[in-house]
Amino acid sequence: MERLRLAKEQKQFFATFGYLALPGLVADVIDEITAAFEQVWRDRGHVHEGEQRSMIVPFIDQHERLCRLLDDPRIEGLVGSLLGDDFNYLGSDGNFYVGDTQWHSDRWTTELRWVKVAFYLDAVGRDTGCLRVIPGSHRLQESYAQKVQEEIGASAEMWGVEGAGVPALALESEPGDVVVFNHNLKHAAFGGGTRRRMFTINCCERGVGAQIEAVKEAISIHAKYDIEQMYSQTMVQTAGPERMVHLEQVLAHQGHMPEERAKWRAEQAARQN
Repeated sequence: MERLRLAKEQKQFFATFGYLALPGLVADVIDEITAAFEQVWRDRGHVHEGEQRSMIVPFIDQHERLCRLLDDPRIEGLVGSLLGDDFNYLGSDGNFYVGDTQWHSDRWTTELRWVKVAFYLDAVGRDTGCLRVIPGSHRLQESYAQKVQEEIGASAEMWGVEGAGVPALALESEPGDVVVFNHNLKHAAFGGGTRRRMFTINCCERGVGAQIEAVKEAISIHAKYDIEQMYSQTMVQTAGPERMVHLEQVLAHQGHMPEERAKWRAEQAARQN
């Protein structure tokens, strides 16, 4: 299969608006992906009861078929086109979503470039839980994005509209479609049922010089998931040379994770006392 390379117009679209939708990108393997998604939840013994969001982190690491998404020339080429061919894989999450997800950015930083690749395993529309985005809201060095950042958390008071009424683009999706967006982009979802299945892959550009500290800080955040290694044995042991390019910088800089995990556990214990 030929490696995906985005056209210059697609890359400029992403730079300007902060997202790209790629209908049917993995439609040929969506049944395999969905079966692996369900197997992970069974293997973990988790039963989604539909009352609140269920999440597993890291997610694709739990199943060899999902690990291979990092080798898929469409996914690897997509991310490489946006972040450089030596990008870092920095975690994933699998979810059963319930209800609304309010407006937010995953990060608010210029230290590193980040993207999230989202796979929706159920058909979702504007009012049934599809991703909504505010195009251009990722450009945090511009006044428009700063204004949105400052006021969107109080949209009813500031703009006279609740979250679902905020002007935005609804990216309706069918299984097999893929959406990629900048971590700084404001996004949300409204409506839908109690078991919307989706998972994401998070990647950043390879850190250089002072950026290494930003990579280490991003690794540290994952201690809250009660883990002390970023990748599963399955992810590492099944990696060929091409995949290792996307793992090696994180593997080289995750040595502080046991300490971060211990610190997180101590904080949790203190809260319970």
